[in-house]
Amino acid sequence: MNDAYGHMAECAAESARVARGAGAVPPVSTPTPCHGWDLRELINHWVLYSAHGLEHRALRTPIPDELTARDFTADADWPERYAAQLERAVAAWSDPAVGEGVIDTGHGSTSAPDVARMLIMETALHGWDVARTTGQEYRLSGPAAAFLLESVEGTAELYRRHDGFADEVVLPGEASDFERALALSGRDPRPA
Repeated sequence: MNDAYGHMAECAAESARVARGAGAVPPVSTPTPCHGWDLRELINHWVLYSAHGLEHRALRTPIPDELTARDFTADADWPERYAAQLERAVAAWSDPAVGEGVIDTGHGSTSAPDVARMLIMETALHGWDVARTTGQEYRLSGPAAAFLLESVEGTAELYRRHDGFADEVVLPGEASDFERALALSGRDPRPA
């Protein structure tokens, strides 16, 4: 779980940076690489699950209904609030005991390490979606990108069956681990 925690912290910091960069862009009905979601919908999903969900999973508590109905983008300072929530969420995972046992995800019990992987994917993949939509880059270190790729490889078919991922994008030639993870999750990392 130590590696996962380090990658979680890295993805959270990068997502906070991207959110701050996106804050000046009105999150209106701009299309995103995440099919069927406009920028406002995507940001609300990203904030809910990558920050609030990250903390609630660590605490083993359900996400309150009030949060699932909230439009986080309605607050002008949503990027700062998101960054602060990400810090709280990552801090909640810093206790090694959080990475043990099982967590009720609302769809059944899942091992804590697998939940951590899902949350890292949620944070990084949607972080890339927001970055791409708002003209930014989402950057990960080599080890974090390799961890993300391994996580996506382990879940891609299951996620596709439940419409969580689009069909894999076939990339010509060489690609980085991060590009391969994006492509396997149904995103096209090539320049638009």
